[in-house]
Amino acid sequence: MSETAFDAVALDYDRDFTSTPLARLLREQVWARLGAHFQAGDCVLELNCGTGEDAIWLAKRGVRVMATDISTTMLNVTKCKARECGVSDLIEMSVLDLAAPFASQAVKVDGAFSNFGGLNCANDLQPLAAFLANRIKPQSKLILVPMNRWCAWEIVWHLLHFQPRTAFRRLRRKGVAANVGRDTVHVWYPSIKTLRQTFAPQFRLKRAIGLGVCLPPSYLEPVIAKRPNLFRWLQCCDQLTRSRWPFSRLADHVILEFERVA
Repeated sequence: MSETAFDAVALDYDRDFTSTPLARLLREQVWARLGAHFQAGDCVLELNCGTGEDAIWLAKRGVRVMATDISTTMLNVTKCKARECGVSDLIEMSVLDLAAPFASQAVKVDGAFSNFGGLNCANDLQPLAAFLANRIKPQSKLILVPMNRWCAWEIVWHLLHFQPRTAFRRLRRKGVAANVGRDTVHVWYPSIKTLRQTFAPQFRLKRAIGLGVCLPPSYLEPVIAKRPNLFRWLQCCDQLTRSRWPFSRLADHVILEFERVA
């Protein structure tokens, strides 16, 4: 089960991903969009909070965060980090399965977000769309950051290594098995069009920004980790292309900014 897999990697997640130069760069891009929409005094729902990096960043800016995750160990890590950062009073934590999002209290929130591919662990997102429609206030924002269906870096890299099956794995409608630590989790890669249709008509897609157009997926970070000049050059290219069609549709992840329809 996915919760068991993420429980197993929770204690090492920050070391293996959060603290890497690539992850920090990508997260800062997401923070820029969160900061543009969520202000001090807002109450925001976070899906798949992981180890709480985004929740803590928002809480430090006065945003109250209802942080949820399927992994209780991830939530425990978040709780410890929030206490160390002095923002425990602004972060409320609870277990939530994106595939079956049920809650006893339908508290209205000023927005919601999901970062770094948590949505890809659920095949059917219709229940989640209905759940969020009942929670998010009209004209508030929903920021989703799923792994994208088309990733230029992944396709080119694996074709150059004569691995066509891996190069186009994201196109499989039945999903693929992904490694999470020593376990595997089944993931799906819905297109932007599919996500727009899934969350309509309650939500309207306002903007799509590529996250990692010219930068590699995290599992390929060793390719650039020891090449700082290449990393800087790719970063500059990424800044020029991430908001431009069609490049924004070819990134590893994509930032989708929805608005709750009144």
